[in-house]
Amino acid sequence: MSMREYITPDDICNQISMERSVFRGTFLIVEGVTDERLFEKFIDKDEVRIIEAHSKDNVRNAVKGMSSERGDGRVIGIVDPDLDRLRGKRAKPPLFHTDCRDMEMMVIRSNALQDVLDEYSDQDLLARFTETVGPVRDALISASYPLGLLMFISQREGLNLSFKDLEFERFINPRTLSLNAGAMVDAVIFNSKSCRMGRKALLSRLDDAAQDLEDQWDAARGHDTVSILLIALKKNFGSFNSRGLNEGELGGALRLAFSDQCFVKTDLYRDTASWASEKGVTLWDIVSRGRTPLP
Repeated sequence: MSMREYITPDDICNQISMERSVFRGTFLIVEGVTDERLFEKFIDKDEVRIIEAHSKDNVRNAVKGMSSERGDGRVIGIVDPDLDRLRGKRAKPPLFHTDCRDMEMMVIRSNALQDVLDEYSDQDLLARFTETVGPVRDALISASYPLGLLMFISQREGLNLSFKDLEFERFINPRTLSLNAGAMVDAVIFNSKSCRMGRKALLSRLDDAAQDLEDQWDAARGHDTVSILLIALKKNFGSFNSRGLNEGELGGALRLAFSDQCFVKTDLYRDTASWASEKGVTLWDIVSRGRTPLP
């Protein structure tokens, strides 16, 4: 059994209550270790302590427990929206959503992506891609959001489709990063134990959902987008030092490049800073550090 299965919201609330005797600042509850590492760069370390909750539900329930049941107004949580925005759900303070579908997409939407491209791309090949296809960020979101929409459809319709360990090169063109929707649906159906909806019906549902979608960034999943970017680096415009990259290292490089200047441009920063101002507390310690060197 993993640590995630052991930790409960009550455990988190009890930890905060015990630490209150020696710490009067703000507790920031996050989902996992990558969230903790990202936000640790920006917090005021004298005024904020981060607690890793090991799940989105734990964050949500611990924040509710501390604010509603224990009356502690200096506890906030940050979670990925995942598919909440597509369901019409919005977070309410002291719980906050990251921008986009998840933290990884918030990072990719920022200038951190350009820093990573500068480090790991062959600039001549990248310029050729941009000239013939368009900006990399636009190509990435166009390629990744349909898969995120298909996940939404699967959950909404109770299809239980499996998206684990998909072979993206079965439906992503590495030269243009264009997505073949039919091949994507075929790959997902093949990857699933069963599917009670046929290929034609799934494609029709996908087309309808795409027409209703207000923002592609609410559908695209960071893990998928990083996978597609890695394909582009290895098969198209990557430099020599990108050859040994894996998805974990690429995701880490993106998070490392997510600087103060990137963070202050997000809705998450604006909303949490506004909450802190209203409460008279300090959350963030943002300074101009310039670019963070990549590994």
